[in-house]
Amino acid sequence: MNGIASILIVDDNPKYLADALPMYGYDVEVANDGIEALKILADESKNFDLILLDVMMPNMDGWDTLKAIRNNKKFKYIPVIMITAVSEEQKVVSGLKIGADDYIVKPFILPNLLARIEAVLRRSNWQNETKKSKEISINKDVNIDALTPKEKEVLVLVAKGASNQEIADKLFVRDVTVKTHLNSIFKKLKVTNRTQAVLLAMQTNLIN
Repeated sequence: MNGIASILIVDDNPKYLADALPMYGYDVEVANDGIEALKILADESKNFDLILLDVMMPNMDGWDTLKAIRNNKKFKYIPVIMITAVSEEQKVVSGLKIGADDYIVKPFILPNLLARIEAVLRRSNWQNETKKSKEISINKDVNIDALTPKEKEVLVLVAKGASNQEIADKLFVRDVTVKTHLNSIFKKLKVTNRTQAVLLAMQTNLIN
């Protein structure tokens, strides 16, 4: 699979979405009910970025399927968009409480669904990146004192959200000089980006 995201469609009438979504760059797989969906999700060789889950299905409906998904450690964090013809507010609220990330009521227009898919995927990717950054452990070989006073000053400004140009203006240096300082900071702290550098500095109490 080489699409922009892999989507599992769980719907007893999936043809419309199964035909349309690949045209927008998504890889799709189809399950015709909740039981089939859970079997597919349990397959270790498959990974999905999003689940489109219809509510009204035979054998196992969308609500029970959603509960089963959220109770399984392997795939409980996959984003789920509920697709329902039931517009009662209370049932929508119940779905969100169970763990749905969004919902869309049938009949819907495709651009609306595509926008919701993009929003949920974007939010999920941001959360995954944040989680990875927070899981950074302090490398025992890292010596925060190896940073020069100027590099520490740059790092403090980065932590405050300053851009390279803003840091350059603040320190009365050129933008390229700030980039040089940042590259040196990354190398000394053994990190690859600004977020990791700031988190490591906070963990070592360089930044409060």
